[in-house]
Amino acid sequence: MADCRDMPSESGCTLTISGEEDEVVRAAAEHAASVHGHTDTPELRKEIRDLLKDEQATAQG
Repeated sequence: MADCRDMPSESGCTLTISGEEDEVVRAAAEHAASVHGHTDTPELRKEIRDLLKDEQATAQG
């Protein structure tokens, strides 16, 4: 799961994306580029991947 609230942002975006890891990274990178003006780079995707959370652990706790 990727939660936009965990990413550095001035917009206060609250989007949460869940699914398979590669799908989430791709969707989050596309969102970061189209909504927040970031450039979709391998470095951005690594940062997103590093900040992913397990959806089940988040729901429990």
